[in-house]
Amino acid sequence: MSTRLRSKHPSRASAGQAQHPAPGTAPGTQHPAPGTLRPLRIAHVAPVATTIPPPRSGSVETMTSLLTEGLVARGHDVTLFATGDSTTRARLHAIYPHGYAHDPHMWPWELHELLNLAAAVERAGDFDLIHYEAEYYPMSLAFSRLSPAPLLQTLHYSPGSDEIRLWSQYPEAPFVAVSREQRQLMNGLNVVGTVLHAVDTDAFTFRERPDDYLLFLGRFTAGKGVLQAMEIASRVGMRLLLAAAENDYYRDTVAPHVDGTKIVYAGEADFAAKVKLFGGARALLYPVQCSEPFGLVLAEAMACGTPVAALDRGAVREVVDEGVTGLVFEREEDLAAGLPAVFALDRRRVRERAVGRFGVDRMVAEYEAVYRQLVKAPSGGQ
Repeated sequence: MSTRLRSKHPSRASAGQAQHPAPGTAPGTQHPAPGTLRPLRIAHVAPVATTIPPPRSGSVETMTSLLTEGLVARGHDVTLFATGDSTTRARLHAIYPHGYAHDPHMWPWELHELLNLAAAVERAGDFDLIHYEAEYYPMSLAFSRLSPAPLLQTLHYSPGSDEIRLWSQYPEAPFVAVSREQRQLMNGLNVVGTVLHAVDTDAFTFRERPDDYLLFLGRFTAGKGVLQAMEIASRVGMRLLLAAAENDYYRDTVAPHVDGTKIVYAGEADFAAKVKLFGGARALLYPVQCSEPFGLVLAEAMACGTPVAALDRGAVREVVDEGVTGLVFEREEDLAAGLPAVFALDRRRVRERAVGRFGVDRMVAEYEAVYRQLVKAPSGGQ
């Protein structure tokens, strides 16, 4: 059984933080310009662990918020299925006042996720399409032949071969991949598009002259490479700031190395604190040990003009423009030796490339194209 099913409250998905859209004056749609394609009626199903957007960590919740608000801005009639304390310009359908990450009595968490999804499927006749953000696994597959509206899944982690084999029982169910790396892992599924994540680049402040420290921002897990980041910082004699939520791995494995001088724990940063940390860093260290499907923290750092030094794992080369926004290395010792070259990159060019590649408008337009493709096709429902 997957470890995602064992824990009472699953660990948060990533290090991305909330970009907080201002609430609109009225829910639902804005009027499209004459002559444009008709607005779509979209059900966007979010995770219900916490708010949309999240108060601190939560890349899936952040992406869900950015996409929802972007679709509304383009004139679509969007209903967001999320917790009642979420903030959105879309119509909000909430069956829970708050998320299970904040309430130990909301157990089991899987059932809360399932019922939130079911609420959207029960209203499928009201929508042209249902889009499910699969933070842990695509439980939406079970509804794909029951819903009269197409049911699209975006997967937010790297699946294993056993999972793909199981999901292949629904070969017609449409998926969106968040990178080419992830798409390769989804061989045999109906992947109808690849859409890279985005960041609200306007909300990230460019800083041309950083302070003198390195930054690790991400969950404290073995796969994120925090131990390797500390080793690299020690090897080059630079101060390293760690920013993430405290957990058992931090307390048992990371904290013994934190001395408050060379290795500094900055806590879990909210959005404003995160932007400040990014802007002040000479570089973001990303010595990831596992195959991540994207790496949102890379794009966020770049949006502040901060170059990245990363190991070549997963989708890193899809996110990092070698020699422009950062450098990618095969080994940790090469990364440490290559840091002066990373520091020498033009921070203004880093920022410009991030804005050009990872803006919200690009992501929203690509999802809209996928939606229209699916709405034209026959649905799986009866």
